[in-house]
Amino acid sequence: MRLRDLVGHLESIAPTRHAESWDNAGLLVGDPEQVVTKAMLTIDYTPSVAAEAREQGCDLVIAYHPPIFQAVKRITAEGPTKLIYDAIRHGVAVYSPHTALDVADGGTNDLLADLLGLTDRHPLRTIETKSRSHKLTTFVPRDAVDKVADALFEAGAGRIGDYIRCSFRADGTGTFMGGADTSPTVGQAGVFERAPETKLETICPIAKLPQIIAALRQSHPYEEPAFDLVQLAAPPETIGQGRIGDMPPTDLSILLVRIKADLGLPSLLIAGPTNRTVTRAAVLAGAGREHLKDAIAQGAQLYLTGEIPHHDALAAAAAGVTVVATLHSNSERASLKRLSDRLAAVAPAVPFILSQSDRDPFQIL
Repeated sequence: MRLRDLVGHLESIAPTRHAESWDNAGLLVGDPEQVVTKAMLTIDYTPSVAAEAREQGCDLVIAYHPPIFQAVKRITAEGPTKLIYDAIRHGVAVYSPHTALDVADGGTNDLLADLLGLTDRHPLRTIETKSRSHKLTTFVPRDAVDKVADALFEAGAGRIGDYIRCSFRADGTGTFMGGADTSPTVGQAGVFERAPETKLETICPIAKLPQIIAALRQSHPYEEPAFDLVQLAAPPETIGQGRIGDMPPTDLSILLVRIKADLGLPSLLIAGPTNRTVTRAAVLAGAGREHLKDAIAQGAQLYLTGEIPHHDALAAAAAGVTVVATLHSNSERASLKRLSDRLAAVAPAVPFILSQSDRDPFQIL
């Protein structure tokens, strides 16, 4: 399968337009036209994971945390960019879903919410979404419309959710008159012409506009094709980081056993009340500091997260909230299996494997 198509599936599962503005989600390394024969999923792209991916013959690594985060001015075989240099040299593509997967339906935070059995759930904090698509409208001679549409689709246009090659077509009449130096496909220069044409509309991701416009100009039979580009407004969406919801009255000790079993952990960090029954809980994969106040304000009795600073844990305990911390990446890693299964369902020709060397850098001994 081409990397471009696999990226399309990842976008359908966790659209990068929903990633936080500070994040660097999406395709970080690789040629969209390269063929992907095997993919590895990991939280962090470390030297041991990179070596494991090469040993397993993987040409794509889906790394939850982006290995390129801040802007880089050079990529060399030494220093902090060594892993990226090696990936490029070995033809290994790297894709990061990060916060796009956190907010997605069925993503990182939903997995933690499922673990606790949260009902009537919603994000701890919603985010403002922005459209990253344009609508392209062009006008094509009727006998050439399929050729032009196919070229646009091949360049990346026409995807709406899980549907591809989407367009709208309506027949009409186009008028034009070419100047003295033109060579019109239809009619003659200097003569007012009427031509039967089809109005062709399709959706274009902003990131692929250069390729799509180039495909339009190359495939269109007219010397100067007419087209419109309209940026689309993002529809209202209730998406955001974290989850909060209700649950049947459950003793905290039972929840702790369940969390350790489902996340495969020998131990947890607990702050705040430990002898209690929980009926309302919040979750936030990864670093939980920023959304702790949201959890407290919305009545959470339990806050399941990856990590939280000392003074925030004290504040939570003072507010009567029990904080359960797994260590940062331990709250995220279980989501890789779910993502792998979803990708396997839409791309069965590509084996998806989980890294065996990927683990949180901290251990409790």
